[in-house]
Amino acid sequence: MAGVTDTVFRRLIRSQGGCGLIMTEFTSSHGVVAAARSAKPTRTFRSIYFDPEEHPISAQLFGSDPQVMADAASHCQDMGFDLVDINFGCPVKKVVTCNGGSGLLRDLPLVERILRSVRSAISIPLTMKFRAGWNDRELVNVRMARLAEDCGLQAVALHPRTREQGYAGHADWTRIAEVKAAVRIPVIGNGDITTPEDAVRMTRETGCDAVMVGRAASSNPWIFRQIADYAATGRYQTPPESARYEIMRRYYTMLQDHRTPEYRTVDAVGKMKQFATYFTHGVRNGAGLRADIYHAHDAAHSLDLVDAFFERELAVPAA
Repeated sequence: MAGVTDTVFRRLIRSQGGCGLIMTEFTSSHGVVAAARSAKPTRTFRSIYFDPEEHPISAQLFGSDPQVMADAASHCQDMGFDLVDINFGCPVKKVVTCNGGSGLLRDLPLVERILRSVRSAISIPLTMKFRAGWNDRELVNVRMARLAEDCGLQAVALHPRTREQGYAGHADWTRIAEVKAAVRIPVIGNGDITTPEDAVRMTRETGCDAVMVGRAASSNPWIFRQIADYAATGRYQTPPESARYEIMRRYYTMLQDHRTPEYRTVDAVGKMKQFATYFTHGVRNGAGLRADIYHAHDAAHSLDLVDAFFERELAVPAA
């Protein structure tokens, strides 16, 4: 979710209801330490900036140096984060090459040193997210979970694909069930949850204590509320197409208005182009709107395009 879950998107998600915990973008521990020492806001600082309304929120860190990871986690605690999460799941080559993310799944002794260093550096809850292993021949899902429990972590989240799989193929939920059976700390399941039915089925089939949703939230910001409703009542509402106008307009307006002394104005136009693809998913003639927004050069024009499109296509009065 790097490049997606910045503070504006997180606040949008939080406002829809149903999401218990949100996380920052995948953030370099070295970058956090450098930002803490810098007199001016850095790119990394902006990636871990958050508003009070985002609580409860977890800082998601990656890195392979135990002391740097500990220092970064300590800084996040000082910033007011509710939790720190260590990412051992990212499969991206440039991260793995630096022994970050899922690259560490091949070095469990180093994982243990990182976990113990970070655990001793902070008093707030510490969690970790990881993949099942480097490939199907090198599965470490149960060993990683037990290691986390032994090091005093409060919970673990498993994405049951391997690093070799990337985001292709099938997420084998039986690996989540194996982890749940092996440890006493809470287990969060992740992977292939695109509907509320998927979330409920994962908890039923694996026994996991919670579910984590990533990519599906980009095109369906209501999914957390839908999951909560479905788990409680067996029913949920599918927002009408007019709701896509409302969510798109709200997000674009938030991008335009996002200005604080601590956080430089985001690239609103670039974000609008990026999220046009997500938010027009399933909208009739949405391809035309996306093309128009891709060619827009300022935020106000992009917002005007959204108003005009939905007023024309869906007979929704412009705000």
